[in-house]
Amino acid sequence: MPLLHRATPAKTTDPFPIRMADAFVFSSGLAAAVGGSLSLAASLALGAPQIAVWVFLAASGTFLIYTLDRLRDRARDRSTSPIRTAFVSRHRQGLIGAAFAVAIGFTAVLFTAPSSIIQLCLTVGLIGAFHRRLKNHPAIKTIYVSLSWVAICVGIPWLASGHTPNSNLGVWVASVFLPILTANLIASNLRDDESLRLSGGHLAVLWTARGFAAMAIGIAFAAPDELFALVWIPACEALALIFFRRSERYRHVAIDGALLIGALATSIQLASTA
Repeated sequence: MPLLHRATPAKTTDPFPIRMADAFVFSSGLAAAVGGSLSLAASLALGAPQIAVWVFLAASGTFLIYTLDRLRDRARDRSTSPIRTAFVSRHRQGLIGAAFAVAIGFTAVLFTAPSSIIQLCLTVGLIGAFHRRLKNHPAIKTIYVSLSWVAICVGIPWLASGHTPNSNLGVWVASVFLPILTANLIASNLRDDESLRLSGGHLAVLWTARGFAAMAIGIAFAAPDELFALVWIPACEALALIFFRRSERYRHVAIDGALLIGALATSIQLASTA
């Protein structure tokens, strides 16, 4: 009987720039950058101390949760994100090693934080452990993932800022972040089995995401003047949604990348006016 060999994913023939972009996006690097940049924007808005610590926790925690989910759920992801799943399969060992290294750094930094922040991170991490069971329910998934992002990106700097006058702005910051993260998740997960749940199909789902983006822009305009810079985040996401394409790379690069660009623009403006 001939020996059976485990099939290995075919190597990509994409140009080098695309392969580099794929490596950043599909390795959870973009997700980590989004988490860190949103934490930075919220920390600056709330005047939180030790900003670098909270940015690191948000970025590294995001990397861990997303990398572990993509490693564990390749079979189910193959139908909705085949390019990303192929990348994860090709680089499985490297991603496991990266996750292990990041976990060490995350743990070391986390246990230097106040107990309230430790408890918050552990709670969100525990919820993330059940992501595979909940991801088959798009509405539930969108709600708890959006709330988890807000808890980490806004909740940590809010707890760190204590009871300073700026900490009272936390509700406004969270009110901008929640609808725009909801819009991002709806658009990122736009696919046949989800869109069929609305009578208008894909178009109804897309307009729902655009509606949440518009809501976030409206809240940013209504917020106190010192928080107006937050409008960059929903504005960039809204632009990506206006030109939405159903390709896998557009969902993973443009939709998530818009949050990163918006958060960085917000951070630059907040830092320049501090």
